[in-house]
Amino acid sequence: MNLYTRLINKDHPLPPDYVPENLTDIGIPFDAPCGDPKRLLEIRTAHAALTLIQAAQKESLIITGISGYRSYKRQQQLSTGNPYVASPGTSEHQSGLALDVSCPSIQYQLIPEFAETPEGKWLKRNASLYGFIIRYPANKEPITGIPWEPWHIRYVTRPLAGCLALTGLTLEEYYSTFGAPLQNPEPEIT
Repeated sequence: MNLYTRLINKDHPLPPDYVPENLTDIGIPFDAPCGDPKRLLEIRTAHAALTLIQAAQKESLIITGISGYRSYKRQQQLSTGNPYVASPGTSEHQSGLALDVSCPSIQYQLIPEFAETPEGKWLKRNASLYGFIIRYPANKEPITGIPWEPWHIRYVTRPLAGCLALTGLTLEEYYSTFGAPLQNPEPEIT
């Protein structure tokens, strides 16, 4: 199965020793210091995120990365005693394909109010054009098992992101309906 379209959740976890190849910090604006591992993303995801953020900047919007890659061990530390944090292996952040974003008007917090900011509204309308989905949409918690997170984007390639945006399906619904992901005709970034 293609890494970019892989379903990652409590029923489809990543192994504890999984570390994505080609993790990189390509200079996406982040609310984290240089050298912080949470600035890392899988390389193709990083390029797509940079393109998305630059497109928002052209419209005078400031989308900033808050958290990208998290190792299994880091997820273990974060989830200890916190029922709102995904268990190790079940977080998409371990894949290097997920990015939490925010903006200055809400002090770079990861809060539902992000959805009402100009940046949040732009992201919802445009994420799929860059291969991303809002992974945990409103009113889909019974399906995803995760509360609404308008700040959490996941790279799934443009074809699949476009399909999910048009149909309103989550990854879970897509897999249960169609079984297999769309083939990925996008060229690899080298």
